[in-house]
Amino acid sequence: MRLFILYLSKLGYYEENNENYAICTCRSAVFRHRLIVYGKCSDTTVAPLVISERLNKKASEARAYSISKGFNTNYCMLVDFGIHSGKKRFFIWDFKGDSIKYSSLCAHGYGRDSTHDKPVYSNVEGSYCSSLGKYKVGVRSYSKWGINVHYKLHGLEPTNNNAFKRYIVLHSYTPVPVREIYPAHLPLGMSQGCPVICNDVMKQLDALLKTEKKPLLLWIYE
Repeated sequence: MRLFILYLSKLGYYEENNENYAICTCRSAVFRHRLIVYGKCSDTTVAPLVISERLNKKASEARAYSISKGFNTNYCMLVDFGIHSGKKRFFIWDFKGDSIKYSSLCAHGYGRDSTHDKPVYSNVEGSYCSSLGKYKVGVRSYSKWGINVHYKLHGLEPTNNNAFKRYIVLHSYTPVPVREIYPAHLPLGMSQGCPVICNDVMKQLDALLKTEKKPLLLWIYE
């Protein structure tokens, strides 16, 4: 009988049915294969985020844009793909409080030689890449992923104006951890170009969007 020795390293956490689970990488000492392993855990303490000057600047620009286009002036969503994928880089920004209301890890697309630490961007159908630019958040619909809710995204710039016909939507995915996992990265394969966040934040965001009358701006930048 052959003995298999597995080495595990914790990446972070995700939540399902109000239970917390660890997400780990696992490597076999015999075959050196890597896979993702999930295990129930209780340590999900989340440290507060420090608001960077860069985020403040983008929020100010997003507010001016939202006013000029008649978008929602209570909140916007900012996605900074210049931030390490193991850190929170999806932010729901509260314009009135000049603060982060919710934040999440966010997966980028795996297409066209994207790596876990460097996205390749494309606006082409079938590329499975993320697209930079501003989006209008559209209608709520069913998703087979995460909490079973997604929001349509309408690209507003030449870099992302194929988003709707590419089926690029905002949704969650259960394996995306609640906590930051830095220095580890989010594994590739969680996104075919959609901004993909954790279930916990998607639930909070879904509740918020149901109460807002005007469409929100979502801005992906690097």
